[in-house]
Amino acid sequence: MAITPEEVAETRNMVSQQNLDLRTITMGISLYGCTDERMDRMCTKVYDRITHTAENLVAVAEDLEREYGIPIANKRVSVTPIAQIAAACPDEDLSPLAHAMDRAAAALGIDFMGGFSALVQKGLGAADRRLIASIPEALAETQRVCSSVNVASVRAGINMDAVLLMAKTIREAARRTVHIDCYGAAKLVVFSNMVEDSPFMAGAIHGSGECDAVINVGVSGPGVMAAALEELPQSADLMEVAEQIKKTAFKITRVGELISREAARRLGAEKGIVDLSLAPTPAAGDSVARILEIIGVGECGGPGTTCALALLNDAVKKGGVMASSSVGGLSGAFIPVSEDAGMIRAAVDGALSLEKLEAMTCVCSVGLDMIAIPGDTSVETIAGIIADEMAIGVINGKTTAVRLIPAIGHAEGDVLEFGGLFGSAPVMSVNRFAGSVFARRGGRFPAPLNSLRN
Repeated sequence: MAITPEEVAETRNMVSQQNLDLRTITMGISLYGCTDERMDRMCTKVYDRITHTAENLVAVAEDLEREYGIPIANKRVSVTPIAQIAAACPDEDLSPLAHAMDRAAAALGIDFMGGFSALVQKGLGAADRRLIASIPEALAETQRVCSSVNVASVRAGINMDAVLLMAKTIREAARRTVHIDCYGAAKLVVFSNMVEDSPFMAGAIHGSGECDAVINVGVSGPGVMAAALEELPQSADLMEVAEQIKKTAFKITRVGELISREAARRLGAEKGIVDLSLAPTPAAGDSVARILEIIGVGECGGPGTTCALALLNDAVKKGGVMASSSVGGLSGAFIPVSEDAGMIRAAVDGALSLEKLEAMTCVCSVGLDMIAIPGDTSVETIAGIIADEMAIGVINGKTTAVRLIPAIGHAEGDVLEFGGLFGSAPVMSVNRFAGSVFARRGGRFPAPLNSLRN
């Protein structure tokens, strides 16, 4: 399907008036050829493989920005989960691999690199344990490296031993970076049903079913969506609202489709997916919360919010799949508290609670994202929050995730300042009645009945 001049002109207007950008071009790179028994040799292989494969990524992205007039906010790389290539190396500390990834990211001039990761939904292998133990140091000592661990899936259930281990790891990642507002925890996400082709950080990996090098694109466009909905009269019913969202999502996705085609062709890589997710920023007018309020919710978090978000998420997908033959990743609406000006306001006002956010994750594309919690929150409480979110993903057959930031030295009502796309995170209230037994029972939450699909 050809891109028409009219589409290009309309897109330019969305860029200049409504904050449209492509959130990211992410190159996925296979590292399976880099495994080695010696850490120093493996680090060299990883660095060389990444820098060689992605050497033109930034230049091509900048050329596309100039030629099409569409800002590309981030240039990123995702790699094979490091635990999967580190099994042959006996070293306990795997953080040197994170340093190699960080040096490669710096050499390429990219923003973030994902893949210091492990998939442990059914059990923890030796390399998985070593990687998880290395996460706090890896995130504290690198600037661009992101980490993710999948602890649950529909087919496996929930690895509760891994849930408790990740609760401890999140706290330690925050403690190791307390001097920079616990930023290490902001680069760490825990998943249920992790996807293998997401272009978004901190959870991007290059999955085992992917080719050697692939280009995945993440679109954005909350500002465009809000502007389109503001054109509707308040008398418009929800069917009309859904239709407007679908039409706008189609236009936004066409931008991602165009750029992903061109980027893949110029880089000699496979064209991957377009992720439809509406990704907010702290910039005024670029807010998913604002969209929900235009639909009619008094303030994000108030009664009706979950229904409005469900409508938005469903209509975005329906519109987006008509604009690309390769929709994938997470694809929906992100609700990261710190990265959305409307979410931040709602949290400060008391309209948005952690419990309401959990309810919203049942119908959005990810989960509890970029949420600062009091620094004295117990490991058992963090594990319980993770377990609750993983259960939503496992029972409902969807991707869910948790990115919590224990604000060491801070209490409810304080604010962590990250700057850039990560924005600022108000420290939110947490239910303190987790107890000490549930999180420490261990074992595995069995796979649900809906896992038997054959």
